[in-house]
Amino acid sequence: MNLRSPGYNKTLYVYDDRLPKRAVIRNYKESDFQELIEVQKESFPPPYPAELLWNEQQLANHVQLFPLGALCIEVEGVVAGSMTSLLVNFDPKKPQHTWAEIADDGYIRTHDPNGNTLYVVDLCVRPAYRKLGLGQMLMQAMYEVVVQLGLQRLLGAGRMPKYHQYANEISANVYAEQVLAGKIHDPVISFLLRCGRTPLEVIPNYLDDEESLGHALLMEWRNPFKSSS
Repeated sequence: MNLRSPGYNKTLYVYDDRLPKRAVIRNYKESDFQELIEVQKESFPPPYPAELLWNEQQLANHVQLFPLGALCIEVEGVVAGSMTSLLVNFDPKKPQHTWAEIADDGYIRTHDPNGNTLYVVDLCVRPAYRKLGLGQMLMQAMYEVVVQLGLQRLLGAGRMPKYHQYANEISANVYAEQVLAGKIHDPVISFLLRCGRTPLEVIPNYLDDEESLGHALLMEWRNPFKSSS
């Protein structure tokens, strides 16, 4: 596993209607912290719990403990989104966990340099930039990190923000099945499916999230260059 990577930096173009705009995906750093906090506020308005938004100490831990897993995307010089991850040693036979447990409440002191899995702690894009496909570009960048480090998989649990609309009629498991069947469109789960993620199982009590009623769908992306055994 190459943990001495020089970092991630990619220049590309995104299209705003027919207008190409220069974008850069790179590792975020201390000078980005205030803008990253603003990105979080715009991306997760109430009723999302304000205490779950990044603070400066959490961001400092991200860049100190695992800088390769701390990515942001700029569009013409403006930080428009970010994605954060850590390494964990995941056992598929014991998939149940909470976000707080695995992410150390966002401080990622649970980061394991010898882990087999890149775990997504957070992905957010400013609403004004969401039509540009930045979330998928960030996800692709993290897949490249998985390959670079020779990991087994990328893993993360997606919120189910429309579940509260159906909770009186169906269980969280049935809701996830109906999203997979195309009968329900969930803005998070459907997005992750389009990014190439595949579902493992529903996790209850994953996150204090009113819209999902605490549920999340654990989803992975397997490294195609690693054995599935």
